[in-house]
Amino acid sequence: MQEFERAVLVALKLSDMKENECETSLAELERLLDTAGGSVFAKLVQALDNPNPKTCIGSGKLIELNELCENNDIKLVIFDLELSPAQIKNIEDGLGDDVRVLDRSMLILDIFALHAKTSEGKLQVELAQLKYTAPRLVGKGNELSRLGGGIGTRGPGESKLETDRRHLKRRIEQLSAELDELDRARMTRRSARERSGIVKCAIVGYTNAGKSTLLNRLTDAGILAEDKLFATLDPTTRKFTLPSGVEILLTDTVGFIRNLPHHLIKAFKSTLDETVYADIIIIIIDASDPEAESQLAVTENLLEELGAAGKPTIRVFNKCDRLDNAKVLMSGFETGSNEVAAVSALTGEGIDDFVAKLERMVLDGKTDEVFRIPNSDAGVLNRLYGAAKVNSVEYGDEYLTVSATVDAKTRGQYAKYLEQKQIAAYDNDAETETGEYGEEKDD
Repeated sequence: MQEFERAVLVALKLSDMKENECETSLAELERLLDTAGGSVFAKLVQALDNPNPKTCIGSGKLIELNELCENNDIKLVIFDLELSPAQIKNIEDGLGDDVRVLDRSMLILDIFALHAKTSEGKLQVELAQLKYTAPRLVGKGNELSRLGGGIGTRGPGESKLETDRRHLKRRIEQLSAELDELDRARMTRRSARERSGIVKCAIVGYTNAGKSTLLNRLTDAGILAEDKLFATLDPTTRKFTLPSGVEILLTDTVGFIRNLPHHLIKAFKSTLDETVYADIIIIIIDASDPEAESQLAVTENLLEELGAAGKPTIRVFNKCDRLDNAKVLMSGFETGSNEVAAVSALTGEGIDDFVAKLERMVLDGKTDEVFRIPNSDAGVLNRLYGAAKVNSVEYGDEYLTVSATVDAKTRGQYAKYLEQKQIAAYDNDAETETGEYGEEKDD
């Protein structure tokens, strides 16, 4: 039987918070702890105008927290906000050497370390941990070794997180160099996708909204889809063929969460950039969650911060099988170039309607064109199949005549094969030839 590490959760109810904001965030912290393999022993909440700059909570509340930990043999305390290294040290001084103090970001990074599967994901997590978590653990090497690590001290792949100051700088430089190289390779792949003209769709949304389940439903991607926060960390891209025959790319991205610190967004920028380079954004919302609207707001605010706002968007209200009427929740969200759909990625309910709306967005602004492709360039036809809806192909002795529905980008990429351009070019050549030979020459 798995042994869960018990923890006390601490939160502040600040004067400028919205109603229920503290309670909602604290409930989310409890779910994060569960995902990390811990369990909640108790929760402490203190109302303050501002956090105490030295210990976050007041001195009296720190004494209460210390007594709670001592009397119940609690070795882990997690604060539902971001703590400075100095605040963590001061709190630990008030709780004793055996108690580890984490903040929300450290807990999220610990979960990322558990769930990173690709080499790039592991490098990103380790670098983020070395920049954020490690400075908050410096000087606790002996205690961590004696305690055997635990939540908040794990590196990617169950490795022990480096906390020795002498090694941190060198390792950070090494990781940064490796990630730069991987980023250059990714940009090369993105350029190839741009040249192909295939439409790219990024699946985004709050963590545990059902992004991976939707991608699995559409493409049999085989991604792990668990009822846990941040079950998927590494992005996965799969091809999907629309009913019209047009192929698109669908990319599942890391989930968003409220109060996601800027340093975490920056740490995973290369992964989150999948949204920036996407042609269409698919936002997944857990329609069964009471906080669905606020979670959608968090997602859209983060998209704006990433520079991905303003793209054609389809909002997909997932888990509608748990609701009597998902359309009530959807009302008011269908505006401008945006669409809405209600689905159950788990049961398949509403998927056909969603795909039809997605296809309409993909085909929006496309035109029917005829291309004359020399047989020597027959490989162009394969690329057109990937980037457009090919309606018919006629095979001639010298040319392939291809009728296809294309968007403006694909039309531009293959403009030299357009039938009307080739006819115009032929006419120009003929006029030039007539002019050249029809002129009178002086003796």
